[in-house]
Amino acid sequence: MNKRVKFDFDIRFTNGGGIKGEDFRLDIAGDDISDKELADYIVADMRLLMVGETRILNKEILTEPHKRKPVSSDAPNYLVDLSHAIEHGLVTYKGLPAPVVCDFLSREASAALYDGDTTFQIGKIEMVTNTGTYIDCPFHRFADGKDMSEMPLERFVDLEAIVIRVPHEQGLAVTADRLRNHEIRHRAVLVHTGWATHWNTPAYYENHPYLTAEAAEYLRDCDVKLVGIDSHNIDNTQGRSRPVHTTLLGAEILIVEHLCHLELLPEQGFTFSAVPPKFKGVGTFPVRAMAKLKKSIE
Repeated sequence: MNKRVKFDFDIRFTNGGGIKGEDFRLDIAGDDISDKELADYIVADMRLLMVGETRILNKEILTEPHKRKPVSSDAPNYLVDLSHAIEHGLVTYKGLPAPVVCDFLSREASAALYDGDTTFQIGKIEMVTNTGTYIDCPFHRFADGKDMSEMPLERFVDLEAIVIRVPHEQGLAVTADRLRNHEIRHRAVLVHTGWATHWNTPAYYENHPYLTAEAAEYLRDCDVKLVGIDSHNIDNTQGRSRPVHTTLLGAEILIVEHLCHLELLPEQGFTFSAVPPKFKGVGTFPVRAMAKLKKSIE
């Protein structure tokens, strides 16, 4: 059944003055809509600038036929989280210690430090940098390579990206041939193998998908910006050499390992971000990797 909302609004501007409206009516997609969603819609629809306090008054939901495209109370989510959650005891890489996540100052202990019912928690984390979903920069492989603090910020944020689907059931080795016939130059290349379904299980660490040395050279020669994979390691860990890390990081091509949810992305038409803290002397660190979709997935 069609629903509309009737309301008044009062919008104040940060540089003085304001604007009011009475008995406005808008079509809505659901049975209700919040005051904040209405205010955001009015500000965007009227292209208002310097907006300060906004108030929605006398809101009433009506049953009436729609007259225009409805305001959706379920706005499309254009961000897709591609990171695993880090928690106490998580093993990311077999042989490396799991993180210790605990209180430095608990809420109970902090109660004695503040008035009333005010409490705070200050956490303490002890972990190796290869924990969860993380990014590698050149210092991880090369002593004279750039560390996290030396990489330009634009290398981590809003990179034009592409997903290349290479199901692990079709073979663990991702060769250069499986990367051809895609628009990859100057892009972040995310290799979707489906291995993330094994995350935090014994199977995750053994016989995992990986890129071949030839594939890394192909990506380097195509001048990609970043390479990510939803696997235990971008290199084959059966031996002691790491040609993919060597080739990509040697060319200052960033690497993101242990991605997830790549199945939720279209093959292209999105940007990729994975931003670490600005640490000196660190070549790897966990990130909140994400995709920003340019349009909703139908």
